[in-house]
Amino acid sequence: MIARTLFCSCAVLALTVPFSVSAQGAEGDPPAADTSSNGEIVVRADRLRGQVNTAQAPVLELNEEDIAAYGASSVADLVAAIEPQTGSTRGRGGGRPVFLVNGIRVASFREFRSYPSEAIRKVEVLPEETAQLFGFPPDRRVLNFILKDNFSAVTAEVEYEQPDRGGYSVNEQELTLLRISKAGRLNLNAEVRDVTLLTEEERGIIQTPDSLPDVATDPNPAAFRSLVSDSAQKEVTANWAKAFLDTGSSISLNATYERNDSRSLSGLDSVLLTDGAGNQALRTFGADNPLERRIASDTFSSAFSFSKPLGSFQFTATADANYSASRTEIDRRADATALIADAAAGTLAIDGALPALGDAGFDVADVGTYSADTKLTVRGSPFFVPAGDVQTTVDLGYGWNRIDSEDSRAGSDVQLTRGTISGGFNIAVPITSTRDDFLAAIGSITLNGQVGFTDLSDFGTLYNWNAGLNWEPVDGLNLQATYVFREAAPSLAQLGNPQITTLNVPFFDLATGDTALVELTTGGNPNLQTETQSDWNFSANWDVPFVDGARLRVDYVKNRSDDVSSSFPFLSPELEAAFPARVTRDAAGALLAVDQRPIDFFESRTERLSFGLTMRGRIGGGDARGGGRGGPPAGVTGGRRPNAGPDTPATDQRAGGGAREEAREGARDGGGERGGPNRSRRGPPMADMSEEQREQFQAFRQRLCADDGEAFITGLAQTLARGETPAGMEGFDSERTQRMLARFSNEDGTINTERLSRFRERMCAGSGPDGPASAGAQSGRPNAATGGRPRGAGGIPGFGGENSIRYFLNLTHTVELDRQILIAQNGPLLDLLDGDTLTAFGTPTNTSRLEAGVFGQGLGMRLSGRYTGSARVNGSGAPGSTDLFVDDLLTMDVRLFADLGRLLKKDSGILKGMRASFRFDNVFDGRRIVRDNNGDIPIGFQPLLVDPTGRYLGMELRKLF
Repeated sequence: MIARTLFCSCAVLALTVPFSVSAQGAEGDPPAADTSSNGEIVVRADRLRGQVNTAQAPVLELNEEDIAAYGASSVADLVAAIEPQTGSTRGRGGGRPVFLVNGIRVASFREFRSYPSEAIRKVEVLPEETAQLFGFPPDRRVLNFILKDNFSAVTAEVEYEQPDRGGYSVNEQELTLLRISKAGRLNLNAEVRDVTLLTEEERGIIQTPDSLPDVATDPNPAAFRSLVSDSAQKEVTANWAKAFLDTGSSISLNATYERNDSRSLSGLDSVLLTDGAGNQALRTFGADNPLERRIASDTFSSAFSFSKPLGSFQFTATADANYSASRTEIDRRADATALIADAAAGTLAIDGALPALGDAGFDVADVGTYSADTKLTVRGSPFFVPAGDVQTTVDLGYGWNRIDSEDSRAGSDVQLTRGTISGGFNIAVPITSTRDDFLAAIGSITLNGQVGFTDLSDFGTLYNWNAGLNWEPVDGLNLQATYVFREAAPSLAQLGNPQITTLNVPFFDLATGDTALVELTTGGNPNLQTETQSDWNFSANWDVPFVDGARLRVDYVKNRSDDVSSSFPFLSPELEAAFPARVTRDAAGALLAVDQRPIDFFESRTERLSFGLTMRGRIGGGDARGGGRGGPPAGVTGGRRPNAGPDTPATDQRAGGGAREEAREGARDGGGERGGPNRSRRGPPMADMSEEQREQFQAFRQRLCADDGEAFITGLAQTLARGETPAGMEGFDSERTQRMLARFSNEDGTINTERLSRFRERMCAGSGPDGPASAGAQSGRPNAATGGRPRGAGGIPGFGGENSIRYFLNLTHTVELDRQILIAQNGPLLDLLDGDTLTAFGTPTNTSRLEAGVFGQGLGMRLSGRYTGSARVNGSGAPGSTDLFVDDLLTMDVRLFADLGRLLKKDSGILKGMRASFRFDNVFDGRRIVRDNNGDIPIGFQPLLVDPTGRYLGMELRKLF
C-alpha cells in the first residue's frame, strides 16, 4: 500500500515537473502522458470536476486558500463578500447570479447557501455571456461552486452586533449540518435572528416644527417613531442530493420554511384645538397606544434539480416553488372630532388634560403570493468545425405566479394570475482557434447568438434575441462585444401588490424647501406597459503580464429602454408636473400625501464605464505568484479530448521533451484547466490538490529526498520497466504506468537515469514541483529552465509553507457617462447627471467598491470600502425652493478573524475548528451629508435620520465540529 501511494505521487509529479500542469480529473486521478511520433510528450491533464467549459475568461477564481482569506462562514457570506464581482455591469438588475454546483445548474440558491465555506474547493465567477449556456439572458453573471469530494461537519455559530452608540442590537444563532460524499449530500440548517427597536428620540432627531406639541406635558412624538423596526426571523432548511455514479445522473431536493415578524412605530395621534377666542394649540396624545404597523409573514419554499448526461449533451431540469402569506396591520388615527367640538364650545381647555379616546382599530392588508418555475435545458456540442466544437443550449420553461390581496380600506379583493411559457436557443461557434491551429495568427474568435420567446397569459408573446463576439487575440487578453434586444413585462408584484398607506413619514419637499410629515401610499399599478430594452456591451479582460496574479476588466455599457416600469421616484417639480394626481397639497401648498405606486417612463438612456482589478497571491513561504488564474503557465499547451461533452473534464496539453521555447509560444493553444474553446491558463501547480493528494506528495518527497532516494526511484522505475509489479501495487493501472514510464525512458525503452536524477534534484531543491530556488529565481530573473517568472523561496507552490500569508484585492470603479429619463413623449427630459433626479440623493457620477484581505497562520483581516461620489439635486427655482448638494461618502469596514485552533496549535479539544471574528463597519462613522443653498442641513436629511446606525460593531464565535 505504501509503494502504491508513493507511486501515485510519483505519477502525478513526474507529469507536472518541469511543465507544471495544474489540473485534476473528475475523480482526482493523476494526469497521464503519451509520447508522439516526433518525441514530444503529450500530457493529458484533467480539469477539476465541475469546471465550466466556456470561451469567456472568468471574472474571478478562488481556490481553497483564497476562500479562507475572506473569513466567510458560509457560502452566503462568501457571495456577499465578492458581491462587487458577482453583480452584473449591465445595469438591468437581472436578479441574482446563475448558481451552479459542480458545473450543474441548481434550482435555487437555498440548496447550498448555508454550506460552510470550508466545503468549497473552488469558486468561478463567469461573465454575463456565460449565462446563455444555461438558458438565461446575458444580464447576470454565473457563479460556479466546486465542492470537495468528501466533507463532514457540524457548525454552530453565535453572533452579537450593535452600533457603537447603542440604541439597538442584533442577535443571531445558527446551526448547520453538512455531509458530502461522492454519492451525495445532506444539509440541515436552522437560523434565528432578532433585531431590537430604535426610535427617533434615541438618536436625538429634530422634529418638524408643525409636529411638535404646544403643551409641554404632551408626549414627544419622536419617542414613538421608529428608525429601526423590532423584528424577528426564524428559518429552517433541509437539502438532500444524490449522485448515481453508474449513470452520471444527480438529483437534489430543498425545503425551506421562514417566519418573519416586525413592528414599527408611526408616531402619535395629534389634533389642532381652537377655543372660542381663536387661540390654537397642537396636542399629541395616545402614548399608551401609539400608531403602529405590524407585519407577519410565513414563507414555504421547495426546489428540485435533476441532471443527466445524454451522450455528449447535459440535460438539466429544475423546479422552484414558493408560497408566502403576509398580513400587515396599520393602526387607524383616533377620531378627534369630539375634542375639536368641545374646545370650540369652551368645555375643554386647549392646554388642559385630554380625555381618553377609544381604540380606533386598525386596517388590514393581506397578501398571498404563489410562484412555481420550471426550466429544462439541454446543452452540449452536436458537431465541430475546423476551429473547434460548436456549443448549443436549448431551454424550455414554464412559470406560474399568482397574487391574492385584500385591503380593508379598499373594501375589495384583488387576484392576479400569470402563466408564462418561455423558450430559447443559444449557439456558440468558434471561427478561429489558436488551440486547434486554425487561422491562429489572428487569435481565437467565437461567435454566439441566442433567440427566445416568453408567452405571458396577461401580456401576450414577447421576444428577445442577442448576438455576441468573443476574441482572444493573444494569451491573457479577452475581448467581447454583445448586443441584446428584449421585451419585458412588469412583475406581478408591480401590477398587483396591495395598497398600503404609512402615516407621518418625514418627506422633503423640493418645491417649498420644507420637510413635512406625509402619508405615503405604496402598492401595485395594473396599468403598467411592456418595456422594450436595447443594450450594447463591450468588455476587455486582461491578465496583467507584469503583475503576477492580477487581472484587469473594463466594461462599457449602453442601454436604451422604452416604456420603463419604475417605482415612483423622488418627488421633483418635473415629476409632479407630469403626474399631478400622485401629489396632494393643502390650500397653502403644503405637502400632505404622496402616492408612490409604480409608473411608466417613456424612455431611458444609460451609458456606463466600469473598471475592475483583481489581485491575489502569497507573501513568503510559497509561490510568489499566488495563484494567478489557477492553470498551466507558459510552457504548456492543451486542448480538449476528442468527442468531449460539455462537462468532459479533460484537456490535452503538449510540451516538448524539455523546457522548449516553442512550448512557451504554444501555451496559447491550450484549453488549460478550463478546457473551453481557446482558453489557456497560468497559475501554481498542485493548487487544487486534495488533502489526501497533498499527504501523498509529502510522503513521496520525503522518501525521494532521503539519502538513498536516487536508488529508490531508479529501482522503482526499472522494476516497472521490466513489466514487474512492485509489492503493494497490485491492480494499479498498467496503462497509466506505461505512460508515466515513457517520461523517463530512452528511445530503446531503457530508463534514462539522468532524467530521473534531474527530476529528483528539482523535487528536493526546496521549492517543490516548480523547481529549485535556482540562481535565476534567487536573483529575481526568470527561471530559464522552465520559462516561467521568478519564484518565491520555500514552501510548496499552490499551498505554501507554514509562514506564508495569502492576500487578495478586488477593486471596482464605475463612471456614469450618461443617464437620461424622458418622462413622457413630449417631455420633460431629466438629465440625472446634471441635477435632475429620481432619488433623494441624486445620481453620482463615480462609485467604487473595494474588497481586500490577508490571511496566514490562523489570522486574517478583510477590508471593505465603498465610495459614492457627490451629486446635486435641482430645485424648482420657485420662491422657497432650494437646490440640494450631496457630499461624497467613503465608508470602510474591517473584519478580523482568528482560527483559534491553528493559531494556538491545538489539534484537539474545544479550540480545534473554532473561529472568533470581529467586525467594525463604517469605521470612520461616515454619512451622506446633504445641504441646501444656504449650507444648512434640511430636517429631512439629518445625518442620523439618513443613517441611524453609523459605526457598527459585532462579534461572532463559530465552532466547526
